[in-house]
Amino acid sequence: MSVLPFAVDVAHRAGAILAELRGRVDVEYKNGVEPVTEADLRSDALIREAVAATYPDHRVLSEEGAGPADLAGPVWVVDPIDGTANYARGHPYVAVSIAYAVDGVVRAGVVHAPFLHETFTATRGSGARLNGVPIRPSDPPDLRRAIVSTGFPHYKADLDPLVERVRRLLAGCQDIRRASCPSLDICYVAAGRLDAHTESLAPWDVAAAGLVAVEAGAVRSHLEPDDFPPDLAGNGFLVAAPAIHGPLVRLLGGPPRTRAPG
Repeated sequence: MSVLPFAVDVAHRAGAILAELRGRVDVEYKNGVEPVTEADLRSDALIREAVAATYPDHRVLSEEGAGPADLAGPVWVVDPIDGTANYARGHPYVAVSIAYAVDGVVRAGVVHAPFLHETFTATRGSGARLNGVPIRPSDPPDLRRAIVSTGFPHYKADLDPLVERVRRLLAGCQDIRRASCPSLDICYVAAGRLDAHTESLAPWDVAAAGLVAVEAGAVRSHLEPDDFPPDLAGNGFLVAAPAIHGPLVRLLGGPPRTRAPG
């Protein structure tokens, strides 16, 4: 089985676990702030077991478990539930994110939203799709007509940069959104439902969705340094429709490291 059909199948099976456990969620908090549920752990276990059974030489980097010390060779980058806070409250804006990377370069990815019945997919060099239909980003005439989404970390020791980001976006754009599932937000940029998304994220948030966005035709940048390879880097993450990428970089500040389409 090629990696993308495998990833799609596993993401759908993980989504079935989310549906099975929905409505009877007990929430615990990692490090006192990050929500985790039984569904997170069962989804993570299913994905790990499927990878081990099908690709025994591959490793897994997941939000819910220990990952490899290095990213050499084939590594699956996984968020078993993106949007756990939403999931725990019955909100449908939730996704399973699975990416396949080799030496830190993402080759394929799927972001599956089980309660929205939508599956975003991409393979490197082959475009991006939503439920099998090709997608493209929007083409806003300027930043003043752009809807930009963002998000905030569970750790809020330093609020000033977060407040400043929101202030700049509100001052420079048409409006902002905050939906608390960044992998879906990024895919929404790919599909033209949002014009851009920016926040600091982890590799499992951006690996699959970032490939979907770039393959759809969006432009991805990193406004802050990051120790991960570009395809897995989430610090100061920005993805935008090409027409407003440059203006957003100037609005938010900082020299970007950019991945353009292709």
